[in-house]
Amino acid sequence: MDELLAELAEDFGSGRVFRPYRDVRFSKDKAPYKLNCAAHLPGGYVSFSADELFVGSGLYMPGPDQLKRFRAAIDDGDSGLELGSVVSAVRRGGYDVGADEVLKTAPRGYAKDHTRIELLKYKGIVMSKSWAVGAWLGTRMAKSRVVACLDAARPLNTWLERNVG
Repeated sequence: MDELLAELAEDFGSGRVFRPYRDVRFSKDKAPYKLNCAAHLPGGYVSFSADELFVGSGLYMPGPDQLKRFRAAIDDGDSGLELGSVVSAVRRGGYDVGADEVLKTAPRGYAKDHTRIELLKYKGIVMSKSWAVGAWLGTRMAKSRVVACLDAARPLNTWLERNVG
C-alpha cells in the first residue's frame, strides 16, 4: 500500500494508510485486527482485502452543515442538473453511485416529487468500484484500476468542492 500511495502521490496527493487495528473499547466484537489494508488520498479511498480491491471517492458521511449544502446544491436548477449529468456519466463508466445512508422518503423541506428526489435522499454521495481478487492484483493492473477509478471521480469531486466545500 505504501508503494502504491507513493506512485499515486504526484497525481492524487499524499495518501495516508489507516491503522491496521480496530478500536474495540466499545464494541461487542473484540477481534483486534482489520481484515483489510486501507488508505485515504485527497481524491479517494483505496482498500485491499482477501476478497477484493475497492476504490471509492466522494462525500462520505457528511456533517450536518455539509449535508445541508449538498441538498441545497441538488435542489438548485443549474448545479442539480450538473450533478445529475456527472452521476449519469459515472454510472455509464461502470461505477457504482450511492451513499452510506439513503432516506426512504423525501428529506424534510423537499417535495416527494422533486425531479432529483433520488439524489436528495442520499446522505452524501460516493462513487466506487470493486474487483474480486485474482492474480492481477500483484501486477501493474491493480494500479491502473485504482488510477482509472480516481480519474473517473474527478468530475464528482470538482462538483463537491464547488458546491459543498
